[in-house]
Amino acid sequence: MSQNEVVYSDVKFVRQNEKTNESVPSPTDATYSEVKIQKQSTESPAGSHQEAPTSGGSKVTAERVVLLVIIALLIAAICGLTVTLFNNKKAQESLRIKWEAEKRNLTGILSNMKPYPTPTCMTATTAAENQACTRCEDGWEQNGGKCYYFSNEKLNWNKSRTWCENNTAHLVKIDSRDEQTFLEVTLRYKMDEDEDKFWIGLTDSEEEKIWRWADGSPLNESLIFWLGTEPDNWIDNGAQPEGEDCVRMGEKGGAADLKCWFDKSCKTPQKFICEKAGTDGASQTVCMARN
Repeated sequence: MSQNEVVYSDVKFVRQNEKTNESVPSPTDATYSEVKIQKQSTESPAGSHQEAPTSGGSKVTAERVVLLVIIALLIAAICGLTVTLFNNKKAQESLRIKWEAEKRNLTGILSNMKPYPTPTCMTATTAAENQACTRCEDGWEQNGGKCYYFSNEKLNWNKSRTWCENNTAHLVKIDSRDEQTFLEVTLRYKMDEDEDKFWIGLTDSEEEKIWRWADGSPLNESLIFWLGTEPDNWIDNGAQPEGEDCVRMGEKGGAADLKCWFDKSCKTPQKFICEKAGTDGASQTVCMARN
């Protein structure tokens, strides 16, 4: 429908009577003319299904608003993605710096580490190499080129020495601090209680305060490991009137500075340690690392 309405109106023209000067209507004297009147419609008639046309300007404005919103969302998304990429790059750079620092630290630690000790012997493949390898019998433990037996039974000092000699060995003679260390640490795990100590081959039974090993060699004064006020040669007129002329060793809880020698009556039953040289050969070899 057009916004303007056409209204028709009939206009009658009457000729004037020339004689009477009166207007007399005559059917034939009527002349009709179409008059077009524009009338602005302010509202639709009742019951009309017409809808007011949508303004073109409003439609354009709505589209612009939607477009601006989309653009704003895209810009926000781009900004968020940029920030995320920046943060990821920053985090990667931080991890790289930390990794470089850890690598330098590890390199420094490795450079300060001593190389793994070379074994004194290895399973040999030739006769010449067999001569460099040492083995111990079953039940004996190796340290360097020597084999040691730690007894489970308790005997007095003299019977302990005899048992060792019957097995082509002797009560242990301590010739170095390394050997003392090996024995002291090993006994921590073999002692059942603090008094569960082991005889070694040291005695002053032939001459008081003159300590000698079972093979007759004198004690090296630079290699003594007496604990506290030992040797005290404690005399019990009932149990041990002869005093304490033989030496046992061991501290279950560990000994400070390896000091764990005690003099004791040679008649007291104790466990003991035998020592002998290892035999050459490649089979059943137990190799100890060099210090």
